[in-house]
Amino acid sequence: MNKSNIYLYGLLILFVALHTDAASAQQKNTEHTFKLDGETLPAANIKDVAWLSGNWQGTAFGSYFEEVWNPPSAGSMVGMYKVFDPKKGVSFYELMLIVEEEQGLTLKVKHFSPDFSGWEDKDNFVSFPLVKANDNEIHFAGLSFYKINENEMTGYIAIGQRDGGIKEEKLTYVRRTD
Repeated sequence: MNKSNIYLYGLLILFVALHTDAASAQQKNTEHTFKLDGETLPAANIKDVAWLSGNWQGTAFGSYFEEVWNPPSAGSMVGMYKVFDPKKGVSFYELMLIVEEEQGLTLKVKHFSPDFSGWEDKDNFVSFPLVKANDNEIHFAGLSFYKINENEMTGYIAIGQRDGGIKEEKLTYVRRTD
């Protein structure tokens, strides 16, 4: 596992640590993200996060990324994510699923190395329950999206640090139109 994957694996561990039981509510985690605090999750359906749909590109983790979300259908949305450096190649991939579940919406993520070997065990994934959403913001536990306009958004992800602290990483998104 290269240095980039080790860093991102720390991120994965933080997300697992942030996940509590499904009956929780919002509490500030970092300046722009939330975590769960033991109350009831908000009622939501897949249409509440439909504005994520589309083909996006941007910058994060000192690299570039591409992210694609299919429109909502059958109670779910499927997405793909790739982080890369044009000169060095791909750092990692993600396959993502936002799904309606009994307790609310959940974002499920599986990570893959550049050779497409999985980071999680075959039957495992990282789960991010929805904390809150409105017309311009979507907050999963430790991961938030802020809509600027129809073609731009900003994401923030809470990353656990070795000293026990939490660092917030910014993701800038622009909708691809080509």
